[in-house]
Amino acid sequence: MPPTPPPDSASSATTTPNPAQVLQEVFGYGAFRGPQAEIVEHVVGGGSALVLMPTGGGKSLCYQIPALCRSGVGVVVSPLIALMQDQVEGLRQAGVRAAALNSSLEASQASAVWRALEQGELDLLYVSPERLLSPGFLDRLEQLPLALFAIDEAHCVSQWGHDFRPEYLQLAVLAERFAAIPRLALTATADPRTREEIRERLRLQEGRVFLASFDRPNIRYLLRDKDEARSQLLAFLADRRGEAGIVYARSRSRVDRFAADLRAAGFDAVAYHAGLSPQQRSDALNRFRRDSGVIVVATIAFGMGIDKPDVRFVAHIDLPKSLEAYYQETGRAGRDGLPAVAWMVHGAGDVPQLRRFIDDSDAPEAQKRIEHGKLDALISFSEASGCRRQVLLRHFGESLAQPCGNCDLCLEPERSTDVTEVARKALSAVYRTGQRFGAAHVVDVLLGGDTARIRELGHQQLSVYGIGKELDRGQWRSLFRQLTSQGYLVSDEASHGGLRLGEADRVKPLLRGEASLALRLAPPAKERRRGGAAGGSGSGSGSASGSGSGGATGPGGLPENVDASLLAALKAWRLQQARDQAVPPYVVFHDRTLLEIAARLPADLDALSQVSGVGAAKLERYGQAVLQVLGAAEQALGGGNEGF
Repeated sequence: MPPTPPPDSASSATTTPNPAQVLQEVFGYGAFRGPQAEIVEHVVGGGSALVLMPTGGGKSLCYQIPALCRSGVGVVVSPLIALMQDQVEGLRQAGVRAAALNSSLEASQASAVWRALEQGELDLLYVSPERLLSPGFLDRLEQLPLALFAIDEAHCVSQWGHDFRPEYLQLAVLAERFAAIPRLALTATADPRTREEIRERLRLQEGRVFLASFDRPNIRYLLRDKDEARSQLLAFLADRRGEAGIVYARSRSRVDRFAADLRAAGFDAVAYHAGLSPQQRSDALNRFRRDSGVIVVATIAFGMGIDKPDVRFVAHIDLPKSLEAYYQETGRAGRDGLPAVAWMVHGAGDVPQLRRFIDDSDAPEAQKRIEHGKLDALISFSEASGCRRQVLLRHFGESLAQPCGNCDLCLEPERSTDVTEVARKALSAVYRTGQRFGAAHVVDVLLGGDTARIRELGHQQLSVYGIGKELDRGQWRSLFRQLTSQGYLVSDEASHGGLRLGEADRVKPLLRGEASLALRLAPPAKERRRGGAAGGSGSGSGSASGSGSGGATGPGGLPENVDASLLAALKAWRLQQARDQAVPPYVVFHDRTLLEIAARLPADLDALSQVSGVGAAKLERYGQAVLQVLGAAEQALGGGNEGF
């Protein structure tokens, strides 16, 4: 990545740009979203912060704009080379002087970046944590004027998280050596425990916390009971040919097998996992970034930091490790804000293997308990009886007042079972055993188990002992998870996952017989073994317009005022530009920008400059060419905008 700045650099050495002006002129956006304006103002003023914002919510602008408004260079700590490349390429397209220092550079290229830094020719520098902490690196930075430090994917600092990177633990040194420089930690995925750990480990206790909504309304969540994963996946993908997507599987062998199955079915699919050579992984990643319609079948080794905005679906053919991991992985879909789908098949057979992964690990017992709790939260989500988005957001401490209308349980309500009596038994058993035991022990009591723990505690003498034999163990565990997801029970981490009753105004009406409860009761074990669970193999693909779709759609899912042939012409032009420059198409223009161009049909450069995502540098670089594409399309349709 040569550091040569573009001729129309967005930085000014003599004036302090206005953030709103930078947003419009450099990035082509007319207004900040959500808490962006407040975050930018705080950082431009010299403040540090922890920023939690969903994928696609505009986290990058929260440090990019302050770096352009403050004097000096903004240093961005980023975990993956691919993410750095996408960010740097996108910034250069917008006229920003950006570069990266990572292991992919030759020595001469790295030297050129340092010369540019020392001569004040860079506004943003992307660097891996390993490179930042290498001998002498911080010493050299101390000689430079610095605008800020931004630590992206900050959840990597958490030892309880799903993407732990030990190098991130050492980034606290920035607080010691650069105390006067603003520091931002940014992530899309952090439950309350992880947030506090980030603040502690990165020494941000005095910084502000900006917490945006975790909701991604443009993503449709579709879950199916696992029957035959291969045929279910092919059914889901049947009407998604030509769309970019990610398919996650738990093992390398399953990745290879499913990638081959998709290729045999005519899909452009590649495999990605740690067992492939570095060159094979690099080739797969580059194809995914630079070509359209590529499906990557991968283990969780793939995806962290992927900046591709036009991923239209993420599919899981096996349960992920936790609800945080699920949120992070599904968040790679629909970063452009356009409709996307998170599809997953799951079954009881997924759970024992995930539990073995936890139990067989070398982690301390305390961490294993936490990981089991995270897995239980994921299972509660997969077995939810109400809106899945409400369950998902509740896990991150956020409430959604009304069902989302854009998940399978909202779109395809299933017949629920009256579980009032068994739910009362479950709540009573939790209460009678002291509100300090996990579900496994409480279920043993309900089933009248003869265990050493029950005898030791004298729980065979309780009135609830043996009163629950109408359900089998799997049904009881499912019921307990649903009661927890509904707030009737709370898993108390302080007591190592012990269950206690939820808020009194929720629990008491049920216990007193003043309220009833209907949930999805799992079928008996013998039916589950026969594969008799409901919901089988339907693809559930449907239309992904749903919540956040952005208006009425016509054939093919396009907005009614967008002509498909015109959009295809714009995409073909964009693809050629990307190939000529050896960059991914989305760094030229996002799909969302092309859709707006096709809808608004700007007649001149001034009108084109009003399209979201068209900043000054891109207007100068591509403006006339875009107008020519529009003019040629108009002529092909016989003239006149009415043809569109």
